[in-house]
Amino acid sequence: MAELIGTTEGTRTLYTALADGCVMGYVAIDSSFHGRSCGGLRMAPRLDGGEMQALARAMTLKYGLLGLPQGGAKAGVLGDGDWPLQQRRNRLVEFGELIAPLLRNRQFTPCTDVGTSADDIRYMLRAVGLPVGRNELRRNSSGFYTAVSVAASATAAARYLGLDLAGRTAAIEGFGSVGCSLAGLLAEMGLRVVAVSTSRGAIHNPQGLDVGRLADLSRREGSGVVETYAPAERIAQSALLELPVDLLCPCALGGSIHQGNVARLAARIVAPGANNPMSEAAEAALLDRGVVCVPDFVANCGGVLGGTMEFAGVAGQWIVETIRRYMTAAVETLLARASREAVAPRRLAEQAALRRREVLAAAGRQRGLDGMAAGFAAALHRRGLLPRRLVGAVAPIYFEQTLASMLDELR
Repeated sequence: MAELIGTTEGTRTLYTALADGCVMGYVAIDSSFHGRSCGGLRMAPRLDGGEMQALARAMTLKYGLLGLPQGGAKAGVLGDGDWPLQQRRNRLVEFGELIAPLLRNRQFTPCTDVGTSADDIRYMLRAVGLPVGRNELRRNSSGFYTAVSVAASATAAARYLGLDLAGRTAAIEGFGSVGCSLAGLLAEMGLRVVAVSTSRGAIHNPQGLDVGRLADLSRREGSGVVETYAPAERIAQSALLELPVDLLCPCALGGSIHQGNVARLAARIVAPGANNPMSEAAEAALLDRGVVCVPDFVANCGGVLGGTMEFAGVAGQWIVETIRRYMTAAVETLLARASREAVAPRRLAEQAALRRREVLAAAGRQRGLDGMAAGFAAALHRRGLLPRRLVGAVAPIYFEQTLASMLDELR
């Protein structure tokens, strides 16, 4: 017997997918926009409903901060991203059949996350009888764009501290699509990546790891890269977080920094590629010690921003340059204001995100012919019925405006 059970508290709903009485996965909807929400669908061996709700909240904050009219959600299915392709996809189809009512009316629209790819999501949707628009899930670049915003955040944090990142050291927890891309970007910036981890362990070389070779091995061996790369010392995953590096980038699953280990963290900057990588108490403790902690939903929002731009047909190089320019400025502005007002950066960023979301929601409730025309145009573009070049030519104007207003909100 399979069933989908929903529990609602306020505007938030947690759906639990059950198969023969056992939990298969969750869909958490934190907010909606015109009855719709969007967020990543991850595959992981351990899932928790509360964690899914926290991740959905992070999506609401990302969309709000960026000024994008979308509700925040998150989904997870029990499994292992390292499974063989067909085994992984069979599990996704089972889950997709259970949550099909949410998918059909776009109450939840899935995108890629830890353990899933754009092709996986397309396969799942089609297998359960749902159409996939010509311009939907075309690519799998969100991990790279997330890495771009994390690198930009690290640059801004270093400027705030008066540091030149060239020659500095970095450790990356989680060498998946985000962590692998980030390692390359940091190396281009002149940093020495001295440690990385996967679900199978961590490796450390204080002289620096060969990022290009790591990336090649990762493409062939996935999480097993830490078992075959040399020369490097094998260390515990938890030990990576405590290395004396200048920059720590948590890019794995959430909750790795907590009260039990925060006192041993030695990094000067924490710029997360993961959502919810640290507890509230741990973040407060780091801030008290003068560690610069860029709020996760700010540092890693490049995946959402870049993916939306990509869907709109914007050229890849313009996407990268725009993310770098605006996210560097946003983090610099946020940190300066937080210092000036003696307030935690996260608090200011959350307030800005929720204010911008409320403005969007109010405009949505009052939308007239212009709003309906925009919605209709988006639907046509999703199905590939508008010239992609036309949409791609107009879209940058919209993104420049909404990102400029983000900076105004943070000032």
